[in-house]
Amino acid sequence: MGPSLQGVGALSADFYLRTGYMPLKRNGLQPRRSRLLLGPSEINALVRYVASLGKGPPVPHPHPERGDVSEGMRLFRENCAGCHQIVAEGGYVTNAVPPALGAATATQVAEAVRIGPYVMPAFSEKQISDAQLNSIVRYVEFAQHPPNYGGWALGNIGPIPEGLVSWFIAGTVLIGVCLAIGKRLHHG
Repeated sequence: MGPSLQGVGALSADFYLRTGYMPLKRNGLQPRRSRLLLGPSEINALVRYVASLGKGPPVPHPHPERGDVSEGMRLFRENCAGCHQIVAEGGYVTNAVPPALGAATATQVAEAVRIGPYVMPAFSEKQISDAQLNSIVRYVEFAQHPPNYGGWALGNIGPIPEGLVSWFIAGTVLIGVCLAIGKRLHHG
């Protein structure tokens, strides 16, 4: 019932097995990242076997250290953020749930760009060059661990919610101080 594996190369097999997208629990489900059912040596053997079934794309080897975060953000915004959100936290589209990219490795991001898993479009090297892909991967790595330039990160949800939490804490402390002073004045 599954698709033919002839000519898919190592790329698809590596991506689907290392993300836990395969095997599916039931035919017709959206593949989702899950616990790996196979060990590294078993995955390597399966990837080699599928690659031997016919000429197909190899596993990419991205170099995010060669990429540019700003360029990666621009490319991600133009090509990926519509589904994955600009912060790579995933989202919702018709009949699918694009995953958050927090657990994705550099290789998995590059693989997904090239094969377009599930409803995601595949991007050829003409559409997104390897140099641009390096920048996208670098931006995703940046989004996975954003810098915290001060204050409480609180899940990096933004300055307004974080500021409101600060005001609620400050207000509670202020009320407590007023009650303590009022008690001392009343009993004193």
